[in-house]
Amino acid sequence: MNVQLFIPCFVDQLYPQTAFNMVKVLEKLGCTVHYNANQTCCGQPAFNAGFQHECKDVATKFLKDFSGSDFIVAPSASCTGFVRNYYGKIFDNSSVHNEVKDMGKRLYEFSEFLTDVLKVDNVGAKLEGKATYHDSCAGLRECKIKEGPRKLLNNVQGLELVEMNDVETCCGFGGTFAVKFEPISVAMADQKVNNALATGAQYMISTDLSCLMHLEGYIKQKGHNLRTLHLADVLANGW
Repeated sequence: MNVQLFIPCFVDQLYPQTAFNMVKVLEKLGCTVHYNANQTCCGQPAFNAGFQHECKDVATKFLKDFSGSDFIVAPSASCTGFVRNYYGKIFDNSSVHNEVKDMGKRLYEFSEFLTDVLKVDNVGAKLEGKATYHDSCAGLRECKIKEGPRKLLNNVQGLELVEMNDVETCCGFGGTFAVKFEPISVAMADQKVNNALATGAQYMISTDLSCLMHLEGYIKQKGHNLRTLHLADVLANGW
């Protein structure tokens, strides 16, 4: 199966190892992975900041970069959800409307591609310890991802998965929200981290590095003994 990689901007710049780990897992499962080095952003930051015309320019390039019929896989429910749910509005009544609809059917967040397309829930990963899973807003609400990552994590040898309280509550990042409303954002991170610590977990795992970046910053500032991990980093471990 041919797969096109969509690596979001912040993953490329700040967490490239997660992208490599996603490739490692996909190749183990028999996928032929391709990466178009010309790809840039999906346009979400501009759209959320109110720059819809600029966003459309970036989104038009995205459509060209990922044209074809291959599946597109991304280590981010946030970017995946944006393309699926908002490109139709951005390109409504345009000449590429059908192309946008087709892309929405080919684009998958990493965990849902494993569980829904490849029908895999065990990749042979190993990680010793106790972990709790964070449902990102985009994953849960925009991509409807809930059980898939948990199935994958429950099959990681040596890993005990425990649920935290208020697991579906936002972590407080929300892109520019964290900058514009810093006190609220920090308070939400505090709640999320304390709920994770109450489980006794050593790891907090999610599909979204944007959430984990925000939470990691708070954890380090407070000196808590809790490590954030993307799902791909867990699934690539131990083999």
